[in-house]
Amino acid sequence: MLIDWFTVGAQALNFLILVWLMKRFLYQPILDAIDARERRVAAELADAAAKQAEAKQERDDFRQRNEAFDQQRAELLDKARDEAKTERRRLLDEARAATDALQAQRRQTLDNDARELNQAISQRTRQEVFAIARKALGDLADTSLEERLGNVFAQRLRALDETTRAGLAAALGSAAGPTVVRSAFDLPLPQQAAIQQALDETFPAKANLKFETAADLIAGIELAANGQKVAWSIDDYLASLEQAIRDLLESQASRGSAPPHATEPKSGAATA
Repeated sequence: MLIDWFTVGAQALNFLILVWLMKRFLYQPILDAIDARERRVAAELADAAAKQAEAKQERDDFRQRNEAFDQQRAELLDKARDEAKTERRRLLDEARAATDALQAQRRQTLDNDARELNQAISQRTRQEVFAIARKALGDLADTSLEERLGNVFAQRLRALDETTRAGLAAALGSAAGPTVVRSAFDLPLPQQAAIQQALDETFPAKANLKFETAADLIAGIELAANGQKVAWSIDDYLASLEQAIRDLLESQASRGSAPPHATEPKSGAATA
């Protein structure tokens, strides 16, 4: 079979022309379209990735802000709780202090009332005992209470112990002014003379006596010279009675046991 090289050349030329035409007008637009699509897809993917990264960043920021908000809220709640506890303790302390102050004031008021009542009873008791003793001595011994107390005080001046006598002698010897004799009543002149005589017989120094009355010395006589003092009164006899009354008042105030029994009164002289 003979080959027609012209035909072959023409077909080859036609194929080449076809290929060039297809590449020029078919493949190249398709490739360009594919490249453009790929670029568009890549751009969209890059944009999606950027948006995803931005969304992730926003999500992380939101989570961090949320965590910070939760932490701040927890701190605020703890602070509010601590402040509430502190305020509660402060209010409780103030209420407790106010209660203690009120109780202390109430106890002070009760103590003051009891003390005033005790003093009133003691003062009234002394006055009554003094009046009874005055009347009893006047009825039984035919002498006044003032005279008897003056004589007893003169006897006690003569019977002072050595220490008290030495101190009083020094005070009388160094006294610049008169020696004061205080009593709850006006001493009669015989009793003043008896006290003066007892001092003259007992102490070498001449004592210039000055007699005064003092309402606080109920049934008592007191001699004071240059800081030294010698006193005698029936107040000592009332000490146990006052203690019994005080115990009775304390028992009634505390609503405790029955009132204590009064003890036997003791006699004695007070010296300073």
